[in-house]
Amino acid sequence: MKLYVGLDVGLEETSVCIVDSEGLTVREIKVSTEPETIRSAVEGYADRLDRVGVEASSLGIWLYRELQPVGLPIVVVEARHMRVSLSTMRNKTDRNDARGIAQMMRLGWYRAVHVKNIEMQKMRSLLANRKLLKRKLIDLENHIRGTLRAYGLMVGAVGRGEYEARVRELIEHSDPVFSMMIESMLDVRRAIFEGYERLHKVLLQVVQHDAICRRLMTVPGVGPVAALSFKVGVDDPLRFARSRTVGAHFGLTPRRHQSGTSIDFEGRITKQGDVAVREALCEAAASLLLRVRKWSALRAWGLRIAKRSSMLCAIVAVARKLASILHRMWINQTDFHVGFGAKVTQRLRLRPAQ
Repeated sequence: MKLYVGLDVGLEETSVCIVDSEGLTVREIKVSTEPETIRSAVEGYADRLDRVGVEASSLGIWLYRELQPVGLPIVVVEARHMRVSLSTMRNKTDRNDARGIAQMMRLGWYRAVHVKNIEMQKMRSLLANRKLLKRKLIDLENHIRGTLRAYGLMVGAVGRGEYEARVRELIEHSDPVFSMMIESMLDVRRAIFEGYERLHKVLLQVVQHDAICRRLMTVPGVGPVAALSFKVGVDDPLRFARSRTVGAHFGLTPRRHQSGTSIDFEGRITKQGDVAVREALCEAAASLLLRVRKWSALRAWGLRIAKRSSMLCAIVAVARKLASILHRMWINQTDFHVGFGAKVTQRLRLRPAQ
């Protein structure tokens, strides 16, 4: 008889539940969150295990990488689907969650998550850390600007490299307490800026030595961050049967609600999938429409949408189209051609919608 295992992973302990093909509980135990202890808990049933389920998380992916090579049929389950299924339980406990995951494995009511290889995970961490430092750097600079503005000191439009010198110039004749406060903030800002520059340099070096990223950057508007973000998000291009589904995977298609014959409407985009990839595609689309001046069929198509609708709708539409184009370029190993990417009847020079 086949057995199914559910793992409810915690920081310190993991609840393990084993059920048979009829849904009867075979064993329930709580062990420490270590691959060896989890493997020991199910080792006596190894020859009958059909599926071992774990929720998608940082710890879940780590356990998958440790347990899958030793022969356990472990599956990483999408957290959103699992949350909806487990929400029907009256009491939410670790034990009940493990039971629910085991029953999902038995019935097949789950959606498996694609686990990226370790190199892609490192690149994802690089992008996330760089983005975090950039966001904190902007927040810190805006906070300093707001503090100085209360005393009538305006920083103005200065580059990031001249920012510190401009602030020190403004506080040169201020009282010692105020100057010490601002200088402390500048010291923190300098450390963050140096860390951001180091990570950005590493990112540029990675892209420079990556043939796939260099090919994706032949598309106007797609820079190093967008190219690497798309590569990390897709990981394996062959897991998509059609290029047009890539945009939907990253949440760039309108959601639809239909019920009977009287209710059928489309809403905003679904915003599912990797947020970082979706943001990178939208930034690349905005750069193509608003900054790039060279003609291409894709840009002309986007500007026609902007003329009859709005620039925001055009950016989302071009971002969705970019996802399909980049995937097809990756599969076919071809560079971008300015005449491809959208149906064009004539070359129109359109201005962005005001």
